[in-house]
Amino acid sequence: MTYENIEPGIFLARPNRFTARVLIRGRETVCHVKNTGRCRELLLPGASVLVQFHPDAKAAGRKTEYSLIAVWKSGVLINMDSQAPNQAAWEWLRTSPQLADLRREVTFGNSRFDLAFTRGGNPGFMEVKGVTLEENGTARFPDAPTLRGVRHIRELTRMAGEGMDAAVLFVIQMKGVSSFEPNMATQPEFGLALRDAADAGVQILARDCLVSLDEAAGTLSLAIDAPVPVKLP
Repeated sequence: MTYENIEPGIFLARPNRFTARVLIRGRETVCHVKNTGRCRELLLPGASVLVQFHPDAKAAGRKTEYSLIAVWKSGVLINMDSQAPNQAAWEWLRTSPQLADLRREVTFGNSRFDLAFTRGGNPGFMEVKGVTLEENGTARFPDAPTLRGVRHIRELTRMAGEGMDAAVLFVIQMKGVSSFEPNMATQPEFGLALRDAADAGVQILARDCLVSLDEAAGTLSLAIDAPVPVKLP
């Protein structure tokens, strides 16, 4: 996936979950933050960020003309758009010759899953989780407790027990990580549910991403890349 109208900026502050104050072209500007997670290790005052300009903001009824898309951390460019992993996963799975009837936002049981497909005639469901938290080369999820995430994992566990194809894909929105593990310090319940899911036959997948900036064209692209080892409690 590719973003257009990308500009550099300097992060100043985050008054609330949805907005940030960013210095763009020497002017302090309010930007929409496309990630409601904490992102405390990313959004530090003075951090170099990338924002997307929306020329049709007024016509579209947007409150801001800019969205905060990515941030530099220790020389690594991290996409922090929480909507991007689903699109990137969709584009990635569409290239798989093993999958058919790929669909998005499909309800099954008491949950709505990001992706559904058939493989070898068997119905399958996948939940996609974006990961922006990295500590000493290890990517972790979640960065804040998620009751919805636990519910999805348990639903997938039940489905795997009934013989369906079930998977969780952690899209690590950066390069340079050596492993992925659930964030037991933040929400042990999620990590234990993930372990139980793996024991029941749910595929636990983690992939990093190529995050590429073309300054001349003013574009930023995100594409799922290499597998990352998963460590479960």
